[in-house]
Amino acid sequence: MTIRFEKMIPLPMLEQDTSGSEVWEAEALLLHQEKRYVVEAASGRGKTSLLSIIYGIRSDYRGKVFLDDRDLSTFTLKDWSLLRKEKLSFIFQGLELFDDLTGLENIRLKNNLTGYHKDERILEMAQLLGVDSFLKRKAGILSFGQQQRMAIIRALCQPFDFLLADECFSHMDHENSLRAYKLILEECEIRGAGLILTSLNETGLPKADLNLKI
Repeated sequence: MTIRFEKMIPLPMLEQDTSGSEVWEAEALLLHQEKRYVVEAASGRGKTSLLSIIYGIRSDYRGKVFLDDRDLSTFTLKDWSLLRKEKLSFIFQGLELFDDLTGLENIRLKNNLTGYHKDERILEMAQLLGVDSFLKRKAGILSFGQQQRMAIIRALCQPFDFLLADECFSHMDHENSLRAYKLILEECEIRGAGLILTSLNETGLPKADLNLKI
C-alpha cells in the first residue's frame, strides 16, 4: 500500500502559519509500505489530524489523499470498514479503551473480530511490555502508561499494511518506550507493514526511515 498526499492540508490549519512544514507545504508526499515514518511537532500542529484523515475519521481537508491511487473521497462506509479491519490499524492518542472492561477484555474485543493472535501470543506481548500482571484489572484503574501498552497490544491484534500510532509512548519511561517500539517494529516486519508514528518531542528511539517536520 502507498499513501499519497497532493497539496493536502486540514482546513483548521489554513488559519495557522505552516511555513517549514514538510507535510502541509508539500506539493506531493508519498509514503511507502514497509517504511517507518516519525512525524514530530509541538501540540496543535496537526499530527492527530494527519492520522485521522488517513484513517477516514476526518474529511475536513483541502487537496487530495490517495490510498493505492484511490482518492479517499470515493470510499464508501463499507470500504472504510474493510480497510480498518484488514489494512489500517490505529493506536489512538485517547486510547479508546473501555474503562469497565479489563485490559484483556479490551484486547480481545479486537482479537475476537480478527482471530489474528492466539491467547499465548497476547500473553507474550503483555509480558514483553510488562503489563501481564495487569491484564485482569479494569482499564479504568490502570495508569495511563499501562493503558497505552494495552492499546498497543490491541492494535497489533489484526492484519494491517500501515500502523498509525498517535503519541503512543507519551506516558512511558524510556525503557518501556523502547520495549513497546521494538514490539511494534517486530509486528510490522511480520506483516511487511509501514509505521507512521507521531510524537511531541524527540523520541529517543532508533532512527526512522524518514522524519517529517509538520
